[in-house]
Amino acid sequence: MNFDFSDEQQMLQESTRRVLAAAGDFEQRNAQRDHALGYSTQLWRELADLGLLALNIPEADGGIGAGAVDNMLVCEAMGEGLVLEPFHASAVEATSLLARLADEQQRQRWLPALASGELIAVLAHAESSNGGALEPTQTRARPSADGWQLDGHKSMIYHAPSAALLLVSAQIEGAPGLALFAVPADAAGLSLTPVATLDAQRAADVVLRGVQVGADARIGSEISKALSEVLDFSLAALCADAFGAIQSALNATIEYSRERKQFGQPIGRFQALQHRMADMLIHAEQARSMCYLAASHGDDPDPAQRRRILSAAKALIGQAARKVGQEAVQLHGGMGMTDELKVSHYFRRLTAFELRGGSTASHLQRLATDISNDRS
Repeated sequence: MNFDFSDEQQMLQESTRRVLAAAGDFEQRNAQRDHALGYSTQLWRELADLGLLALNIPEADGGIGAGAVDNMLVCEAMGEGLVLEPFHASAVEATSLLARLADEQQRQRWLPALASGELIAVLAHAESSNGGALEPTQTRARPSADGWQLDGHKSMIYHAPSAALLLVSAQIEGAPGLALFAVPADAAGLSLTPVATLDAQRAADVVLRGVQVGADARIGSEISKALSEVLDFSLAALCADAFGAIQSALNATIEYSRERKQFGQPIGRFQALQHRMADMLIHAEQARSMCYLAASHGDDPDPAQRRRILSAAKALIGQAARKVGQEAVQLHGGMGMTDELKVSHYFRRLTAFELRGGSTASHLQRLATDISNDRS
């Protein structure tokens, strides 16, 4: 595919790259990773000042109202920079969902705070039973005297430990479809089990035991359509993040092959290694094309077409992530797995991507099922 980006879109990506580069070098990034919070509050404020946290807030609400292509360009830069901040979880996924479903009072309460970075919100939808897909959840909501009572268990919610607001999906007892509830992170009966993910981000399992929320905590009514749109939109952005990491891992490997010498010459001159790097390049270019295709359909109003394209993109980029990540480590030798070398962090980010938002195998199965259903 041949994408020609507008001057504004190119400036958006370059501005993102500049603010990430100015935030510090690789060692500073790793120092922030090891802190209790797991990311830089200073960089988070700078992303807000640049307007990136308002990227998915409609213009009518004081935001930018960007589309999937703008998100792709920003998230590609985030993947290149190995960003640890909760940009995808809060500024892409949770913000997009609130922008679609929240009423006027809720919009005024949360959207400005999300744009300024004062509020971090995450979608708590994934469960071990659904893998984050749009499937019925085991979490239940019951009407109570003051509003709603929530009980359930959410699995591996990225950046839940730093979120002040959780958007919890639940099945209302005795009613069809899904509902969404805004739950403060400090609500009684809500507990988090934090974990450090493979790619050095923070996540948590979320348990809700008799959590009481007010009647005004419910967001929207029947949320399945909006949730499906946001999950696909979010997946397109995640694919862009992975492509940024793929391209960076490839670039680092090519540069290393020019510098590392063996038998009196750079290892990049050996034909066997050239062939392996050529294969990496092919996978990276295929990932680029599928990343662009995913972005072009990330907000497609046709749910069936959007679903097929996003699954195809996630599967192919997942395959490219594994190939390029593994080859990058192997071509760097034993040092490719050390914490001090940036390529090992790209490998971890790409390995985590393969499982996040549905595994490569699950998306291949979903795509095969959809095609089979279309033919029958």
